[in-house]
Amino acid sequence: MGRKAHFSRDTFLSAAMKILTEHGPGGITVAAVAEKAGAPIGSVYHRFSSRDLMLGELWLSLAEEFQRGFYSALKDGGLKAALFTPGWARANPHKAKILLLYRREELMSKNWPREFHLRARRLAQELRREILAFMEDAAAGCSAEDYERTVFALIDAPLAIVRRHLETGRKPPPFMDKLVETTYRAVLEKG
Repeated sequence: MGRKAHFSRDTFLSAAMKILTEHGPGGITVAAVAEKAGAPIGSVYHRFSSRDLMLGELWLSLAEEFQRGFYSALKDGGLKAALFTPGWARANPHKAKILLLYRREELMSKNWPREFHLRARRLAQELRREILAFMEDAAAGCSAEDYERTVFALIDAPLAIVRRHLETGRKPPPFMDKLVETTYRAVLEKG
């Protein structure tokens, strides 16, 4: 019978998230994560064979969580989906800072296992499918230009609106939602 693990993957991912929000990608080392979690370095290596795998798992987990919430909001309408980003950033400032400020490529290593690259590709494909399904349900046009306008209203504009606040360590204030709504209506609603 094996010993009970005292430290879980989530413990180390949480520690890595705190370090990343405070010090950026350069602050992440296995030793720093172990120290933040109050664990021996060997326990970190037992869960993650490298720093790169830990960062990859952290980014992918956050991206999957965010996209699940975004898809749920999208089922309730485009405006709800556009407003999801600032709401999620206010409710999850540390997660938002990592996911919305750091590009995948900043945290992704060429050493990521094939499984991680496949998960990242699947996330991008799912997002495209969900947006196309939304466009079809909304009886919007389906040209490349229509797709770009939809992505801008649902993703790019809300991200731009919250990014400035996240960069300075602030939560996006609730009044920013009005900017998201105004942008959404101007770009996608036919008047």
